[in-house]
Amino acid sequence: MRPIENRKFVLASHNKGKLAEFAGLLAPFGYEVLSVAELGLPEPEETGTEFEQNAYIKAHAAATATGLPALSDDSGMCADALGGAPGVYTADWATQPDGSRDFGIAMEKVERLLREKGALAPQQRRARFVAVLCLCFPDGKAEFYRGEVEGHLVWPPRGELGFGYDPVFQPDGYERTFGEMTAEEKHGWKPGDTHALSHRARAFQKFAQARLGVR
Repeated sequence: MRPIENRKFVLASHNKGKLAEFAGLLAPFGYEVLSVAELGLPEPEETGTEFEQNAYIKAHAAATATGLPALSDDSGMCADALGGAPGVYTADWATQPDGSRDFGIAMEKVERLLREKGALAPQQRRARFVAVLCLCFPDGKAEFYRGEVEGHLVWPPRGELGFGYDPVFQPDGYERTFGEMTAEEKHGWKPGDTHALSHRARAFQKFAQARLGVR
């Protein structure tokens, strides 16, 4: 497996919530993490129809621009009653005409569509969060790590923690939504743990086991 020289990554995301999550996940391993936002790099257009494709687009753009290994993630919420939507278009559903993102509006859209489908009971509102990490080198070689967490969608939204669709997603086995959980509860996987809760933490756990030599 190709080594990561100088223990340095570029994180290919402008999303402040994701940046904070990744900073917390990578901190224990002694890697220096730069972000494309800090470096003033633009966001490439995400034209993929799968999480892996969009993750690669972002990581490859950052790696070629900086000459450093780049780590990106593409993630989303997939509702069974909506045929897996919004899926890779999760953030797009929140995008407003001025380019800003309003996830309150996006959550309302999801709820409206679920009600139109008659999906009112928890078992009819099954959903999952998916995250795919891509580690890409400047020559285009890439590795992928996928994490998923199952649950159901609730209404009205609960909690002001997290970001995105967190307030309407209740993971299996828990009475609280992701929006009611602290970052430590959601992503607090550490070496030696056997359980990671969030989709991003599960993907990162696979990455850490493969790349950072931890179990």
